[in-house]
Amino acid sequence: MSKLPTNVKKAATKQLKLDKLVIQSPGKTARARSKSPEQGPPRKKPNSQLNSEDEVEAKKQETKQTFPVFQSGMAASSTGNTKSPCQLAEEIKCKRNELFESVNAFRFNKKRVQVLTEAREFPEDAQGILYWMSRDQRVQDNWALLYAQKLALKQNLPLYVCFCLVPTFLNATIRQYHFMLEGLKEVQKELTDLNIQFHLLIGLAKDQVPKFVAEHKIGGLICDFSPLRTHKNWLQEMRKNLPSNVPLAQVDAHNVVPCWIASDKLEYAARTIRNKINSKLDEYLSEFPPVISHPVPAQIDCKPIDWDACFKSLECDQSVKIVKWASPGYLAGIKNLEDFIQNRLKNYDSDRNDPNKNSLSNMSPWYHFGQVSVQRCMVEVKKYASKFSNSVKGLMEETIVRRELADNFCYYQPNYDNINGANEWAKISLDAHRKDKRPALYSLSELENFKTADKLWNASQIQMRVEGKMHGFMRMYWAKKILEWTESPEQALEYSIYLNDKYNLDGRDPNGYVGCMWSICGIHDQGWAERAVFGKVRYMNFEGCKRKFDIERYCLKYMAKKSEI
Repeated sequence: MSKLPTNVKKAATKQLKLDKLVIQSPGKTARARSKSPEQGPPRKKPNSQLNSEDEVEAKKQETKQTFPVFQSGMAASSTGNTKSPCQLAEEIKCKRNELFESVNAFRFNKKRVQVLTEAREFPEDAQGILYWMSRDQRVQDNWALLYAQKLALKQNLPLYVCFCLVPTFLNATIRQYHFMLEGLKEVQKELTDLNIQFHLLIGLAKDQVPKFVAEHKIGGLICDFSPLRTHKNWLQEMRKNLPSNVPLAQVDAHNVVPCWIASDKLEYAARTIRNKINSKLDEYLSEFPPVISHPVPAQIDCKPIDWDACFKSLECDQSVKIVKWASPGYLAGIKNLEDFIQNRLKNYDSDRNDPNKNSLSNMSPWYHFGQVSVQRCMVEVKKYASKFSNSVKGLMEETIVRRELADNFCYYQPNYDNINGANEWAKISLDAHRKDKRPALYSLSELENFKTADKLWNASQIQMRVEGKMHGFMRMYWAKKILEWTESPEQALEYSIYLNDKYNLDGRDPNGYVGCMWSICGIHDQGWAERAVFGKVRYMNFEGCKRKFDIERYCLKYMAKKSEI
């Protein structure tokens, strides 16, 4: 974008069209998109021109910027595990600030953004830009917040962030609410330090956000992306309630490759989406610029947040205990990532399917609440590709390809949590075995309280209830046994989703829905030899688990934790 004459009035600068910053609209297909690589960091030639709207700002920074080469995985670990608990977070912070002074010195990939309204111009009397935070509850490494600051800086406007707290949400308990609210406390403090107001609004976003926009003359609204129907419904209602002249843009800050870019259709399996995602990683798996101290001060009053009142406003199950092993917030998540890289990454490839081995990243709670960016973690882990090649490849497959496959399923399949979302072969097969005799039938209460005859299943249920997280291998076995012990596939899905969402910190998530659908309905899988109850859906049993790991050790560990429930 060319530089405006100095005599142009400030009001005129607010007429910047959003579609000059955004080239992707919901109706466009993936095939029609042109390449616009994100540079992080680009190598600059003397007097070269940047082919981006940030040409002026970037040129100003050109003589100041230096771009250190990323430390290789081998070099990073050559001195052993000598890092302090906070050193990785500090290194990440320094790297951001070394690479770019702000988002305006960065070639922001516009394909991360979708404009959801007909309005594309800011009103002349705009008094601020608002980012409605929901799925991605962090400050740094957040493409949605970065895009909001990009707009605010260009328009010389204050930047505001809001979060809408609802008293109930998809069977979440105090366990999940506590993790979320404690993380939001960290968000508030960090934003305050950056001269950005954080408003915690009580009530539904469809009501509270449009009200905030109208009252404070917000000129543009930025929001997170989620493929789940609740979020989609909120957005649909919000569009109706927003002032008609205020543009609304959605940014996928959760996935490495934005969901609508990865694929424009429902994918059948990992093998059909893998290359679509991996072929785009050079473009999207980049470093992040920093969210900076905002130079334009807020013009509205911000009431202090009464966090005790927030907790008291909740109408959720208070009986589920808060977990001890995972502390909420970005810093705690990065500490966990650092511990994984230093101590567990090397064994991830060989030990990840053994529930007795501590080799998983355990990042899912922080991923679910968006307290830590998946992209950030993959940038850091990828530095060790030369040293732990198979582990890094396996982790990137699970964390990028499989995770984004789950978002794809929920985005393009409206029945992502019920039998109607299954493939035809699975629906026909399960229906044909609907009346098969079950080896046992258990009520929801019996399952919830681990009252089955299967000690391995009981141990996995105890793990979930105590730790708020079940080992990935056990999640498959756990859900498949529920299919075997309930009256129908529909009931099995209902029970498994209920228990998963109630106890797991990462419940109410595309990965959770797809995990249950894979286990019970064969989603993203193929048909197998037909058998009772399961039909052609993949079967798992106790004896198979015995061949893979020490069942007795696992059972003893978690049966001893019953008293912690």
